[in-house]
Parts: sequence; C-alpha cells; structure tokens
Amino acid sequence: MNIALFASGKGTNVENILSCFSDNKKVNILFIATNNLKSGAINHAKSYNIPLLTFKKLDLTNTNKLVDKLNNNRIELIVLAGFLLKIPEEFISQFNGKIINIHPSLLPKYGGKGMYGDHIHKEVLKNKEKETGITFHFVNENYDEGEIISQNKILIDESETIISLKTKINQLELLNYPRIIRSFLDE
Repeated sequence: MNIALFASGKGTNVENILSCFSDNKKVNILFIATNNLKSGAINHAKSYNIPLLTFKKLDLTNTNKLVDKLNNNRIELIVLAGFLLKIPEEFISQFNGKIINIHPSLLPKYGGKGMYGDHIHKEVLKNKEKETGITFHFVNENYDEGEIISQNKILIDESETIISLKTKINQLELLNYPRIIRSFLDE
C-alpha cells in the first residue's frame, strides 16, 4: 500500500509510523507532506530517508500540485498525523475514503474548528468527563465529522491535569495509529 503522511506539528505520530513500518514490505511510505517549515516531521523524513514535500496553505486550496503528486505516486492512503489545516472539498473528492485522521477526543464530543490539542483536554477536564480517548475517522468536508473508523477510550482520574491527560492520549495514539493503518492492509 502506497501511503503519504501529512503533518504540521512535532511529528511524534510520523516518527512512530515510520518506525513501525520501516521493515514492512506491504507499506510504502512514499513521502511526507508538511505545511510547517518548523515541523518535527521534516527531521523524521530525513532520518528515515523519506522524500519530503513542503507546501503553503494556498497549495492545499489550489489542489493541483498536491493532487498531481499524490496521483503520480499512486497514493492509496493519506494519513493525517498531526496535520492542522482543513482539507478542501475538492481535495477530498479526489481521495474520498482514502484520507484518515486521528482526533484526541471521543467524537462527536470536542470536535470541530479550533478543537485540537490542549484546547480539547482543557474542555474535557472543565466538563468533568469520566472518560475520553481518541477517534480515528475518515476526513470529509467538515471538521471531525467523517465516518468513525475506531475509538479507544481511557478513564479520567479525579487528579487529572492537562499534562497528564495529554500524556495518556499521546500514548494511546502511538499504540493505535499503526494498528489502524494495518487494518487497511487486510482489506
């Protein structure tokens, strides 16, 4: 399966995915795409000798450059790993059912525009939720509203802080993102 990873942030999930699939002959991570020239994903691409594609937000809106790159590489799955830009409808229509994302809450709770990272964890704690977790979903034209693939839950301790919750969520992501990608290999 030919895969492209899209990332904007530290690249923790990117590094984990690269590490987990570095010796897997069924998975070809053909390039990493980022809109952030300071993204940690850039260093991970270099470390694993994976081609890197940097682009501006405008390139995502004017999709030809990215769509051509994805089509020329016969990409079968686009994995958003800490990618923070909204994917335009035209782009989604080209790769419908082939773009997956991870969200650090149990959707539909705490999804939508502006709901990412610590913003989510702060709201979860403020609302005294008893559990939270992560959601893997297909990307559609609305933030965090695509069909849910899988969810993984954790319980929230009474003494939970944003930092402790973030740590638990990150561990859950690292454990489960490779599993979700593997599930596409079995189809």
